[in-house]
Amino acid sequence: MLDNFSVAEIDQAMQIIKGNFETEASGGVNLDNIEQYAKTGVDYISVGSLIHQAQSIDLSLKAVIV
Repeated sequence: MLDNFSVAEIDQAMQIIKGNFETEASGGVNLDNIEQYAKTGVDYISVGSLIHQAQSIDLSLKAVIV
C-alpha cells in the first residue's frame, strides 16, 4: 500500500519493489491525476474522491411492531 505517496515517490518505490509484491496507490489520487499514477506500474489504484462527494440518504428500515 503506497498511501499518500507522490507520483515521483511511487516511481522510486516501484524500483525498490521490482515486481516482487502487488502494489496499490491511494491517497491524493483523483480523476485529474489517475493517469500519472497508472503510468507508475502499480497494480491497483484507489480513488476515494469518487465517493467523497457522494451524498448519503437514509435507507433505514424501521419496523412497527403491533
